Amino acid sequence: MRRSFSIRCKSIWAVLVLMPVLSACASAPPVPEEHYYRLQAEFASTPMSHKLFAGTIEVEPLVGEGLVNERFIVYSERDKPNQLKAYHYHLWNETPSIMLGSELISFLRASNVAGQIVTPALRVRADYVLNGRIKRLERIVGESNRTMIALELALRSATGGKLVFLNEYRHENDALGPDIASAVDALNTSLTIIYSDFLNDLAQSGK
Repeated sequence: MRRSFSIRCKSIWAVLVLMPVLSACASAPPVPEEHYYRLQAEFASTPMSHKLFAGTIEVEPLVGEGLVNERFIVYSERDKPNQLKAYHYHLWNETPSIMLGSELISFLRASNVAGQIVTPALRVRADYVLNGRIKRLERIVGESNRTMIALELALRSATGGKLVFLNEYRHENDALGPDIASAVDALNTSLTIIYSDFLNDLAQSGK
């Protein structure tokens, strides 16, 4: 009887000890849902009637270093511009280097700027190589919500490496709302503007 009573007491004691733990687990808030976003540039102009480059342009994935090429969406505060942070539940669908390169390829193909626009994966003989560097890609939070993209784009000859064109593009834009989706829309607008400016600059340099 004593042994049975002792066992029951220990069981009750174990339940009493575990009750706060179980209660805490039951009341713990759910893990936030992850959200994924795309970077997109839309070519809305009329395609060129005459190609600027008769040959083939190979577009390499854009280069990004540090947080700028992570899938986490990056942000900074207006009064702390040199400090970067990242949202852990708001992510890009792919790394920015892949998305920006892919969108640049689609944009240039739609513009009819060259005979062919290809990726390195196709392993074809190219006449030109297009490189890019992502310098900034972030949301800026403060009294107003803004976004910033800064890209360096360079076109060189595939044979000999002669530089054909090089320029840096920077565009800051207002987000229409306080949410992340509005910031992504603003970034996509900036990306479209930057790629359009790049295309226009190529056309001007070829004259």
